[in-house]
Amino acid sequence: MVTIQVNSDKNINVSENFSLKIKDTLGNSLSRFEEFITRLEVFLADENSDKQGSKDKRCTIEVRIKGLDPEAVTSTADDIDLAFKQATDKLTQLLKNRTEKLKNYS
Repeated sequence: MVTIQVNSDKNINVSENFSLKIKDTLGNSLSRFEEFITRLEVFLADENSDKQGSKDKRCTIEVRIKGLDPEAVTSTADDIDLAFKQATDKLTQLLKNRTEKLKNYS
């Protein structure tokens, strides 16, 4: 089981349900990489806080892959759900690339 931690700045309210949704989504999306991942950390932020603006919601996901330095992907969007989905897609691609290299060197 991979440890998944969800963090947010003071401008993003992460309910227990949203936190569970994030953990479930990452668990399901990244299950095939589970043997390589030791930890995932999700950071959610609203870059403009009270002001309205486009693409001001940011999601950064840091992944710790066994034997490698931590890496992170970031996405910004108009809402936090979309930023999270885009960051998850980027993370999936990153993990595909890294795990292929690990498999080739084993």
